[in-house]
Amino acid sequence: MFDVDSAVIGAGVVGLAIARRLAKNGHEVLVLEAEGAIGSGISSRNSEVIHAGLYYPTASRKAQYCVDGRDLLYAYLEAHGVAHARYGKLIVATEESELAALDRIAEQAMANGVDDLQPLTVDQTRQREPEVVAVGALLSPSTGVVDSHGLMLALLGELGDHGGQVAYHAPMLSGTALGNSTIRINVGGAEPVELQCRVVVNAAGLGASTVARAIEGVDHRGVPVTRFAKGCYFRLVGRSPFRRLIYPVPVPGGLGTHVTLDLGGQARFGPDVEWVTQPSYDVDPARAASFYTSIRRYWPSLEDGALAPDYAGVRPKIVGPGEPAGDFVIAGPEEHGVGGLINLFGIESPGLTSALAIANAVAQIVEDLSS
Repeated sequence: MFDVDSAVIGAGVVGLAIARRLAKNGHEVLVLEAEGAIGSGISSRNSEVIHAGLYYPTASRKAQYCVDGRDLLYAYLEAHGVAHARYGKLIVATEESELAALDRIAEQAMANGVDDLQPLTVDQTRQREPEVVAVGALLSPSTGVVDSHGLMLALLGELGDHGGQVAYHAPMLSGTALGNSTIRINVGGAEPVELQCRVVVNAAGLGASTVARAIEGVDHRGVPVTRFAKGCYFRLVGRSPFRRLIYPVPVPGGLGTHVTLDLGGQARFGPDVEWVTQPSYDVDPARAASFYTSIRRYWPSLEDGALAPDYAGVRPKIVGPGEPAGDFVIAGPEEHGVGGLINLFGIESPGLTSALAIANAVAQIVEDLSS
């Protein structure tokens, strides 16, 4: 049996951001990572986009944490020399019927505190992106991309500088809420151990619901079912004609088949949405057919054979297909009644952008537990 003040389950970007924040606040922190490296799940299989905060309902955590987190993230990247690029993005309407959706996005963005969105005419859109065919667009200058692994390495470094550690190949197997704001957890791996913790932060991403249900004393009725929304990406063979990210008007379940650029300017398209029963990361080349159709709505010059399978990621959604979009869930003892436990559910996009803001929110709950 070992005692540790704070255990964070999951060494993705959100888990590392939380651990770093807690360590800087003076807490003893141990991160438990089931795999052999940081960020091997959601954090390494996404578009690496820094979102501006345009789409989310104003009162939601996604809106608040995305806008706050975006500013925190850009400042952090600059201060720590993490590679990133503020490319900006165009949200494009390809039919007259979609112009009203652009107006709604602009109104939502303003309500969320995003005040730099710019409407563009057809000519202004063509001047900025000659290959894009659209009847109207919005320009978001605050949208960018980041080297997500570089970000995680910076967070890991700061965590270590303040005495925190990461245990790899250390899955949490089970736990027990002891009723005195202490949680005992059983950790697997080469040398299984029991940890007695004052605080446990469940930032396990795709496995967060499973982790919560494995802790005796947690009411399962308060644990959402995590649904897996798989998204595939295809890369553009050859040089990209785009200087910015290009997004169509959003579609149910996601933001449509959009163009993102990596830090080298290479273009990739995606993700699509496929509901799966278990996470899987293969990319079926046959899915490219729907990509060509979607992309040619705004880039009709896309040639046959120009797309190649790239990679896939999976989002941990807490709502199913056809249901209203879910929000981030950050549930502390006030919500579920288990002292010392903080559960994070449904931390999907814009989780990367929001990571530092989420970390601040979790740290505040931990400080409240101490007072």
